[in-house]
Amino acid sequence: MANYNQGSQVEHLKFGLGTVVSYSDERIVIKFDDHGEKKFVTQMAVASLKKSDRQPPAEKRATRARKPKAAPATA
Repeated sequence: MANYNQGSQVEHLKFGLGTVVSYSDERIVIKFDDHGEKKFVTQMAVASLKKSDRQPPAEKRATRARKPKAAPATA
């Protein structure tokens, strides 16, 4: 069985390209570029994974919505 280290780039047949978040004998967690984070039973998922040699995507910075400025009160 292949060993996928944390941070490894992989390609899944259904979900496409992703990054291994965690790996153990029981579970593997992968964060896919277009489908978010998915958890798999390792023995079942390894058959549909292959290692990818691409560079990991740049993490997108979260943006917070700004509160609208209140109009100045006129007397």
